[in-house]
Amino acid sequence: MSESNLAVDTTSDPATLDSTALAPDKANPLLRVSNLKTVFRQGDSTVNAVNGVSFDVRRGETLAIVGESGSGKSVTAMSILRLIPSPPGEITEGEIEFDGRDLLGMSDEEIRRIRGNEIAMIFQEPMTSLNPVLSVKRQLSEPMEVHRKVARKGVLKRCIDLLRQVRISDPESRVNAYPHQFSGGMRQRVMIAMGLACEPRLIIADEPTTALDVTVQAQILELLKDLTREHGSSMILITHDLGVVARYADRINVMYAGKIVERGTALEIFGNPRHPYTLGLMESMPSLNAETGTRLRPIEGQPPDLSDPPPGCPFHPRCRFAVERCKQEMPPLEQLSEEHWKACWVEDLNAKRQS
Repeated sequence: MSESNLAVDTTSDPATLDSTALAPDKANPLLRVSNLKTVFRQGDSTVNAVNGVSFDVRRGETLAIVGESGSGKSVTAMSILRLIPSPPGEITEGEIEFDGRDLLGMSDEEIRRIRGNEIAMIFQEPMTSLNPVLSVKRQLSEPMEVHRKVARKGVLKRCIDLLRQVRISDPESRVNAYPHQFSGGMRQRVMIAMGLACEPRLIIADEPTTALDVTVQAQILELLKDLTREHGSSMILITHDLGVVARYADRINVMYAGKIVERGTALEIFGNPRHPYTLGLMESMPSLNAETGTRLRPIEGQPPDLSDPPPGCPFHPRCRFAVERCKQEMPPLEQLSEEHWKACWVEDLNAKRQS
């Protein structure tokens, strides 16, 4: 698996992590996902890409979804916006409520009014997500014209204001430029500006710093955090990078093989990881407090084939703490504290680590 791009100290006191936005509104979440199942079918094969996922997103918080490629992170996000291509994909079960409205029960026309307006998605790969033959102004103005009916004379000013918000210099002249005239980091800023055009209440950022260097990555993530705070928006941050999560997320869902295997606040996940997969992700990334010469410990093996997953816990073939029960029964999510949950049969992971 890939190493983290941003080193993080995962061994220090968890109280040093930012906890300013924990539990903004537990009783009345903005988004609620319950028992979501999304499959892809090809011939006789069925891939259970998302398999019984439940979580909520509170108003004003940043929720991170982390895991390796193929764990179901992006499919979960695409399912929320009903962007799963059918065929071969299909949402077979579950509920998705946004501000009390049933997204899965909406007509195509109703969900189109939500996309880009109340829920915006910032896709990965800014190099290919922008249309190369349309100007930045044209691409920024489209969601405003479709959803907000902004008059043409007001569009230019709004586009310039958006570019200024995402800290692109000289926005008055660059608003008429084309994507090839921007660097990778600037294109990602344009993607963020597009997402903010209609002032959405929820932003889904799917690997928003893919292919960007570490300096630009930090700038983009700081920008996203600042803008969501300014607008009072919630954010789902999808990433494989725990270094990103430690700094920017309030709560974390750890996904593996289409399931959430651990969830909790950033304080709890980094201070006391309780699932072997979460621990493996942390041990495979650099730590600022590690002694010189300390080697990273990668997770051995490969993620399972989701069309033919192993019996029991899907992580057990790669888990160094697995017991016999892991090979036979899938553990349910067990509540450890008010905010901390795990799906693992290992009772005391810390004791196992030291033995």
